[in-house]
Amino acid sequence: MTISAMNTAGTFSGSYHTAVAATNKQTLVSPLQGVQQHPGAKRHPMFSFTVQWQFSDSTTAFVGQCFVDHRGKETLETTWLLREEVLSHKDTWKATRVGTSTFIRIK
Repeated sequence: MTISAMNTAGTFSGSYHTAVAATNKQTLVSPLQGVQQHPGAKRHPMFSFTVQWQFSDSTTAFVGQCFVDHRGKETLETTWLLREEVLSHKDTWKATRVGTSTFIRIK
């Protein structure tokens, strides 16, 4: 995941390249859009972002919090919902997956 600089309103954009996918298609870099709750107000800010996958008919919403330790190391702890397209309303029960991901900054 690559995130651009956040603006004063707390919004950011970037790109996401996953190594995990439930498809036989080649994974592609996919755009992400996000927002940080009250930028600069807390030491451990909350945030959300979405990824529109370019190689499948699905989108993922992530929510979480950034924890900063005493050395300045940042860890993003997230919970996500992935929604994939289904062809009928009766199949909606199997269209959403839930999980967690942890991210650390690589400089």
